[in-house]
Amino acid sequence: MSETTATEATGAATGGLRTMLRLEGLTLFIGMTLLYAVWGGSWWIYAVLFLVPDLSFAAYLSGPKFGAMIYNTMHSYMAPMTLMTTGFALASPLTLSIALIWLAHIGIDRALGYGMKYSAGFSFTHLGRIGKNFSV
Repeated sequence: MSETTATEATGAATGGLRTMLRLEGLTLFIGMTLLYAVWGGSWWIYAVLFLVPDLSFAAYLSGPKFGAMIYNTMHSYMAPMTLMTTGFALASPLTLSIALIWLAHIGIDRALGYGMKYSAGFSFTHLGRIGKNFSV
């Protein structure tokens, strides 16, 4: 499948829109990391938890459709924003810290071009195709 056909089949963002989405990711990463620093969170915990959402890669062992569903669930803003709201509402430092780290992770992934996945396979994302021989 050519890159053009793959992009059309997956509906990936291109051009200036893709750039803006990636810059939004970078902004999210920087913003959440700065909030974490102001919050006074432990950098040890930040380092340990930062890559936890990527454990969702393991779901691809069950196939691309299930893998994409689990990956997208772990890389969507919905759960960490709910967690952040809960952390503020309950004044729970650990809950808030987890939410900030999770959002920072999603932000850096988006900034690097790792978007939400399509069931066509891991390399097909809403930010374009990723992997060997493809721009990130």
